[in-house]
Amino acid sequence: QVQLVESGGGLVQFGGSLRLSCAASGSIFRLNVMGWYRQFPGKQRELVASIGSSGSTNYAGSVKGRFTISRDNAKNTTYLQMNSLRPEDTAVYYCKTLLRRTPWDSNDFQYWGQGTQVTVSP
Repeated sequence: QVQLVESGGGLVQFGGSLRLSCAASGSIFRLNVMGWYRQFPGKQRELVASIGSSGSTNYAGSVKGRFTISRDNAKNTTYLQMNSLRPEDTAVYYCKTLLRRTPWDSNDFQYWGQGTQVTVSP
């Protein structure tokens, strides 16, 4: 019913930039929080950044000042601009959203994207 499609991952050199996109489609009444997570091999997913429906943002300490999350509500899309990338940023990045599918939903539904690989070479 709802799909999140991510794009923009790839290979970049140390100090380079990438921009990730995540577009939501399907039965969507209102997108609430949208966020980006990353997962290192053998580790649990961790929050990178999130943005609320009003535009309020939250960042992990390790990416503050380097990454910027934004959203385009008209396109149901969130973006993650990643600058000054480091090898330790290498991970699979996932988009997550909390949304209401109808006006009558009393709780948010959670959806994840399929993940996109970001690799930063030294």
